[in-house]
Amino acid sequence: TERCAPAAPWGCSKRPVLLPACPAVPPCPAAMAPMGIRLSPLGMAVFCLLGLGVLYHLYSGFLQLTSGDLLSNRRMFYLLKGAFPAVQINSEERVDTADQETVSWDRSIPEDIKQKIQPKEVPAESVTVWIDPLDATQEYTENLRQYVTTMVCVAVNGKPVIGVIHKPFSAYTAWAMVDGGSNVKARSSYNEKNPRIIVSRSHAGKVEQVAKQTFGNKTVIIPAGGAGYKVLSLLDVAEKNQEEADVYIHVTYIKKWDICAGNAVLRALGGHMTTLTGEEISYTGSDGNEGGLIASINMNHKALIEKLPDLEKTSHK
Repeated sequence: TERCAPAAPWGCSKRPVLLPACPAVPPCPAAMAPMGIRLSPLGMAVFCLLGLGVLYHLYSGFLQLTSGDLLSNRRMFYLLKGAFPAVQINSEERVDTADQETVSWDRSIPEDIKQKIQPKEVPAESVTVWIDPLDATQEYTENLRQYVTTMVCVAVNGKPVIGVIHKPFSAYTAWAMVDGGSNVKARSSYNEKNPRIIVSRSHAGKVEQVAKQTFGNKTVIIPAGGAGYKVLSLLDVAEKNQEEADVYIHVTYIKKWDICAGNAVLRALGGHMTTLTGEEISYTGSDGNEGGLIASINMNHKALIEKLPDLEKTSHK
């Protein structure tokens, strides 16, 4: 079915989009959904991922590239690629196209998502999907499961639009869509004077020295694993093992599949994720971000950047 893509605030054009044909059996989610979902096939596919169960087989292991990583990645990749063959999908793990997997799911759409998503349709060539099948892989091998997430992000014209962050070991999922809806929100207050800053476990000391010089000795540094976990720490998340922070800082090179979903969630809620110099991160082109990052919500993001200028020097690969 060919339809015209209506203009949307996040940069859609009015070029026609070729939507994939839906199978007659089992019933297609587009046929089951109200008009708002039927006109949002990309969002629908991503959110169907929530009920897919691709995280059933997260096996323990000692290699950096775990079997759980690969299995999760393959299922997520083929779910989306099967529905949208023309869409660019970037993933942390390489997918062998000779090893195709047929992925099935119940094709239902959660009711809360049906009620919140507004119709948005975009040309396939403007879309990039970023998959991180197992964020915090190092922590996973150390059995620090509270840090582990699986993430999917949809970027349109380089801007993050849909973000899904799933914690497989507690079954908690946060999702948000820019100018659409979400199931998560910002906290009621943040400490700008002496912020709690969450950083990677591997370079906590480097950030702590600069942060305390900037904000004072009362500044708390929270070492943590996983970019998804760190973004959730900025939000109102009812999770027993989820720490709370006011600012997320990363001072070294980082892959875009690690940060796209969190960036989309923050954007949808009015927050910010930029490089350490305040530049927006584009989710097209290369798969790496060399400018480090700083993320915040309901704070003066520009003022934070101006206080931490020296960190950018260490952010390149």
